Amino acid sequence: MIELVGGKGANLGELVSFGIRVPPGFVITSKSFDYFIEHNNLKNKIADVLSSSKDSFEASDRIKSLIMESKIPEDLEQSIMSSFDELRRKVGKDILVAVRSSATAEDIAEASFAGQQDTYLNVDREHLLENVKKVWASLYTARAIEYRKSKSIDTLSVSMAVVVQKMVNSRTSGVMFTLHPATGESDVVVIEGSWGLGEAIVGGKVTPDEYVIDKATLKVKERKVSNKTLKIVYDKSTNTNKEIKIEGTEAETISFSEEEAIELAKLGLKIEDHYKRPMDIEWAIDSDFVFPESVFIVQARPETYWSSRKVEKKAETEEKNLQTGKVIVKGLPASPGIASGIARVIFDLSDAKDFQKGQILVTRMTDPDWVPIMKIAGAIVTDEGGMTSHASIVSRELGVPAIVGSKDATKVIKDGQEITVDAIRGIVYDGRLLPKEEEKPATTASTTGLSKELLMSLYPVTATKIYMNLGEPTLIDKYQDLPFDGIGLMRIEFIVSEWVKYHPLYLIKTGQSNLFIDKLSEGVAKVAQAIYPRPVVVRFSDFKTNEYRKLQGGEEFEPEERNPMIGWRGVSRYVSKVYEPAFRLEVRAILKAREEMGLKNVWVMFPFVRTTWELRRAISIMEEEGLRRSSDFKVWIMAEVPSVVVLADEFSKMVDGFSVGSNDLTQLTLGVDRDSDLLASMGYYDERDPAVMASIRRLIKTAHRNGATVSICGQAPSNYPEVAEQLVRAGIDSVSVNPDTVVRTRRYIASVEHKIILEESSGAKRKMRY
Repeated sequence: MIELVGGKGANLGELVSFGIRVPPGFVITSKSFDYFIEHNNLKNKIADVLSSSKDSFEASDRIKSLIMESKIPEDLEQSIMSSFDELRRKVGKDILVAVRSSATAEDIAEASFAGQQDTYLNVDREHLLENVKKVWASLYTARAIEYRKSKSIDTLSVSMAVVVQKMVNSRTSGVMFTLHPATGESDVVVIEGSWGLGEAIVGGKVTPDEYVIDKATLKVKERKVSNKTLKIVYDKSTNTNKEIKIEGTEAETISFSEEEAIELAKLGLKIEDHYKRPMDIEWAIDSDFVFPESVFIVQARPETYWSSRKVEKKAETEEKNLQTGKVIVKGLPASPGIASGIARVIFDLSDAKDFQKGQILVTRMTDPDWVPIMKIAGAIVTDEGGMTSHASIVSRELGVPAIVGSKDATKVIKDGQEITVDAIRGIVYDGRLLPKEEEKPATTASTTGLSKELLMSLYPVTATKIYMNLGEPTLIDKYQDLPFDGIGLMRIEFIVSEWVKYHPLYLIKTGQSNLFIDKLSEGVAKVAQAIYPRPVVVRFSDFKTNEYRKLQGGEEFEPEERNPMIGWRGVSRYVSKVYEPAFRLEVRAILKAREEMGLKNVWVMFPFVRTTWELRRAISIMEEEGLRRSSDFKVWIMAEVPSVVVLADEFSKMVDGFSVGSNDLTQLTLGVDRDSDLLASMGYYDERDPAVMASIRRLIKTAHRNGATVSICGQAPSNYPEVAEQLVRAGIDSVSVNPDTVVRTRRYIASVEHKIILEESSGAKRKMRY
């Protein structure tokens, strides 16, 4: 019933349909929205606004005002309030609700921009109707209007359902995996929980209690009680969630009983059986209800980490068996795997009636109506979409190889053509290139006759890790087979300037925050997926004010500075009241890549750190958004400003590692403009200067004393071999260089390490001789 109740409503209904308890509620259908529009003659008014406004931003503001100023028809208003009162009677007390958007099939393309329409939490009866209208109004953001215009979708035809659900009064909440999240064991259910709202666990603020339950017997195999120091609860007086410190008996008592854990496990197994795959499930125990009616499932999604490992292992085997051929089109590899088959170019579902299992679906973009076809497709190729598009998400869930964002696959691939889809590399080839089962699999070989794996093994092993610098995500396809241990510096400035193009504060102002989050997470994910499980250290943005002003909409938010190089940049932006909301978007993008996409190899780095207090505040903001240092999430800072070296003892207790930006450190240590040709020609700008090298040695020594690592991402190690040797002798943990110097740097550092070993060995022998 997607057309009537929208995607969210349909998904919740699906859970309910096979016996899963979800927080009770009701749906205000798309027909109600249509009735509201018709009753207030808004269709004609909206049409007038669209035709007379100078741009989509003006149109959006005017249409939203029209909706908010219009009255809901009396009979519809009574129906909504009656449903609310019925829900309240069912619960037996006054309640707060979540008012959630639920896009319908007619406008489901909007779902490719996850979270574009709005959701409002902790809404009481008095403000219910106002928030329903707010959700309806969110259908007309400037971005949504522009998107429909570009796709020739009639804005006047769109519709929206609204899901109204009781806010769970969480006594306890948590997460549940229908496999072991640490080991991948598929015969257990692992349940974590803590007092209050689930934000405490998701944000890493508490160590949760845990049950490990055997699937076959539903017996508890392990039970762990943690010391929980806080809980997050809803504060009615401020209409916000707040942290409360707990201690004593409450802190040391397990937050959910064995009986509740087993009930959760039963629900988890039902969900896994329905979706036929391991699941990552959010749950809550509502203190307004009596067990077992108190146990609710809040959200269920496919588990990504271990599932993707299995897919990747299969994909690796397929990749070795792939021959080469004529490239037809390229795109973003959204769901790994390789498949050959007959291409079916389909623009409308009505043309898919004779689609056969194993055929390759080639289309502009998919939506939930396409899922039955996607389930039987051998592979999927779309013109549009990114890593967070419907086609990407669903194809990964289904385990179907998929390439998205090809731009013109529907134009260059012919209906009935035999093709091979390599969704590991994002390439579509002409013809069937996978060998038939009876044929001997082809092997990947170079002109030397050596396999890629053997060639890789010929590069020297080094104790010093060799990382690579990267700015443009698509270049990872070109460089991913180089012998590097991870990405030591992934700059996001290219993604912002070329993929996003708009100033983040401008996007926030115009209601398009998700554009920034989606594009940034997509770029990071492309790199992290390609080199998994090697780490990707993503440096938060380090534009200067003059560079930010060049982004669309940037002039409104950026001052003009005389010396932007040492002006408002790096962490000083994140902690300012003006830019903090934009920094939070960067953090949410990283969180999305790590949590929603399962890319736990993504780490972060703070640039141009000046003081401990600003770093402490920036880390606090990051933690508020749910990112906290852990065994698989490292936080580094750039060592560019001499104050970081001077206070290295304090800084190294706050982070996991440092990366020396030798260009800026040289500039600021010597007081030399690195862009000054005059001073450079006189020999002033030199990264080999004794003062610079002494600073780096001091940083390494102090950081190691406190258990922090040190890397370097400037050009010094690759430009000057003597610098690389000094750093290795000083004990640097890693160097991160540009792609063109990875091989040369690895070989040179290996030779330095070998020389040091020989020197130490020779010295030991001399001591023994005398």
